[in-house]
Amino acid sequence: MEPFFLLITTRRPIILNTIRAARKAMATRFEIILHSHQRKDWLQSVAEEILDEIDRIESQLSRYMPTSQIARANRLAALQPVKLDPQVFQLLEDCIQWHQQTRGAFDITAGPLLKCWGFTDGQYCEPSRDTIERTLEHVGIHHIQLEPGSHTISFDTEGVTLDLGAVGKGYAMERAKEILADYEIESAILHGGTSTICAVGTPPEDVAWHVGIVRPEKDLASPFADRSATAQPSSVSDLLTSVALTNASLSISAVWGKSFQSGDRTFGHIIDPRNGYPVSDQWLTAIVHENALSSDVLTTAMLVDGTQLTENLSEHLMGKQWLMIQQGEEKDTYEVVSQGMGHNPIQRSPTLPESGEAP
Repeated sequence: MEPFFLLITTRRPIILNTIRAARKAMATRFEIILHSHQRKDWLQSVAEEILDEIDRIESQLSRYMPTSQIARANRLAALQPVKLDPQVFQLLEDCIQWHQQTRGAFDITAGPLLKCWGFTDGQYCEPSRDTIERTLEHVGIHHIQLEPGSHTISFDTEGVTLDLGAVGKGYAMERAKEILADYEIESAILHGGTSTICAVGTPPEDVAWHVGIVRPEKDLASPFADRSATAQPSSVSDLLTSVALTNASLSISAVWGKSFQSGDRTFGHIIDPRNGYPVSDQWLTAIVHENALSSDVLTTAMLVDGTQLTENLSEHLMGKQWLMIQQGEEKDTYEVVSQGMGHNPIQRSPTLPESGEAP
């Protein structure tokens, strides 16, 4: 289930045309809600243009599509320079800058590690330390050479693999915002699966778009899930917090998006690219930012580095709302750290209540 959902209010009814459109892309479901005085058929055409653009971006960035620019670079860049479209080249330059600013916590060359742990094909396994060390030889931004004059990319060794999964949705959201601005649509909300949501303006019935973040025990994919409870959140008490968005994006990253058990440990798909191991101290991060690509990067990097990253990137996070779920002192507990996001302070899974506590 999704770690967030849209909260609908009816405080200030305004008559506008509304359309919803959805499409599967980037291994998730993208959905758009548009409000306008324009005709519904015109709004539908705008929504379809945005979804077509998301498809186009996926065809450029997906490592799993053999004809994409990223897949072609992964095949050939160790043998010869590979030419990229200017927009894709700029995206890679931005990713390298983010790598440097996060001190390596964000790294688009972590693809070999995802494969090593079985997250690319679902064949999950806990590799040996020797296997991880060998895999790390092919990980790192230092293996990439970008040539601005020719918009080409080269790798200095074979086995390097680019993976833009952590930024693809945010990048697509920013392009969608540009299309909405071109058509002067001032009330819209878009989301890409369970990770990125982008709000433009306000809904016709309220002063902001309100998005609820589900508490871990209500997310059946999380290790804190209350298996005896209903699968869907049914009240405000099922939320960890709600966020009001106006011309801003909310990104959420959770370790349990893809995870597996090995012995008594849970391994998630967010891997520290510097040591090769899945992160174990942070479970979920959420950040509100005016730029969806930036919020995507920051949630991933914060999962890797935790509160240490908030100190290293204080200039990027100053005045921003963010929330982090960390491992508690005991195995089956979690703690919430936040800035600017209020939250329900319950920190223990209701499946394991304290003596005297209500479950």
